[in-house]
Amino acid sequence: MTSHRKILIVAYSGKGHINPALRFANCLLQTGVQVTFCTSLSVIQLIDNETIPPGLTFAPFSDGHDRGKQPNTPLQQFVSDFETNGARSAAEVISSAAHTGQPFDCLVYTTVIPWAARVAHAHGIKSALLWCQSASILDSYYYYFNEYQSLISCNNNHPTFLIDLPGLPELSIADFPSFLLASCPKEHEFLVQVMHDHIKVLKLDTSIPRILVNTVDELEFDSIRAVKELEFLPIGPLIRSDGRNSSEYSPGMDFFEKTEDDYIQWLNTQPKSSVVYVSFGTIASFRMEQLEEMAIGLREIRRPFLWVIRDSNQAERVRKIAGLGKHGMIVGWCSQVEVLSHEAIGCVVMHCGWNSTVEVLVAGVRTVAFAQWSDQPMNAKMIEDVWKIGVRVRTREEDGMLEGKEIKRCVEMVMEDEQMKMNAEKWREVTREALDNGGSSTINLQTFLHYL
Repeated sequence: MTSHRKILIVAYSGKGHINPALRFANCLLQTGVQVTFCTSLSVIQLIDNETIPPGLTFAPFSDGHDRGKQPNTPLQQFVSDFETNGARSAAEVISSAAHTGQPFDCLVYTTVIPWAARVAHAHGIKSALLWCQSASILDSYYYYFNEYQSLISCNNNHPTFLIDLPGLPELSIADFPSFLLASCPKEHEFLVQVMHDHIKVLKLDTSIPRILVNTVDELEFDSIRAVKELEFLPIGPLIRSDGRNSSEYSPGMDFFEKTEDDYIQWLNTQPKSSVVYVSFGTIASFRMEQLEEMAIGLREIRRPFLWVIRDSNQAERVRKIAGLGKHGMIVGWCSQVEVLSHEAIGCVVMHCGWNSTVEVLVAGVRTVAFAQWSDQPMNAKMIEDVWKIGVRVRTREEDGMLEGKEIKRCVEMVMEDEQMKMNAEKWREVTREALDNGGSSTINLQTFLHYL
């Protein structure tokens, strides 16, 4: 029986952290664990009540940005404000539970907030990291802070320089997390210390497996076992599914207001495996010049496409280039899991954020990878060279522009490659089976609860 167990989840306010944390909370609730979810008030206000797992308790706090992060707020300031208020709130929730005689057994915290482990340690409870990126990425940070920093730094200006790290595919400098590279914007440099703190706080408590990761054992078999100091428990895929075994997947949330565009009805009219789905997540933004090149490429492909462009002004200008009425549909929002699982989708052009990468693997969709920053270059590397379900685009060397003819080349390549199709179907089965009874992720979740 696990019903007496109580877990506090503290989640950073980014969508890429909130979604997997909510889905993990639902997994715990289904085993009888009592779960309290602590994050900023701005996030709680955006959650659709219909998506909240039954029995979940919220502990919101004001981080000084109750309307969300404003464009003029430096990221470092936003993260600092979240830490100051979040640490105080988490401590109060832990103390209050202890005073009522129902203390928490564990605090689970997401990427970007390693301070939460110190809060747990100060109050004498266990902690575990819910790592919202790949195991391979955390390995790369570990290697950087242990022995390999000088090798990586010395070759920072040589993007094609190759480095062999135990358990990882051969990586070029350009494949490493963007925060570790010379090209990292100054406003993101503080995140190097944040990642270093993630490694250091894991030593505070060694009584339980410390790293719950949104992946599947078979996807990153060598990476998961590469560093003995990093004890991974793969519990993924933490996504919502509209396909087979949908009851096995957890509900999530959408940050943006749903549009009235009837994209599913449109997809229903398209031939099987014919549509190119284009989406770059909730953070990436592009200059109009880049969007115009993409539009030209999609027009030249002459295949139906569904393209998510959040900025309505940009979307309107792109419609005129891409020939909306002839070739495709542009929307401001869509349910990505629902779209990816539709039989009309033939491939996806995307940024390779980890949540999207996991969704693509579960859906079994071939991929054109246009990585932007953070962990995305390594995810794109895995897509092309490890899982072999897609290709990475080649951008113009002088300015990083993705030309229309390159999109055309890559889309036609993946749409016509039968081996990639077979590989995508294989990983679809592997990732879904991980959550079956007796599946690797199901067993790992039970192992984590056992240690509590």
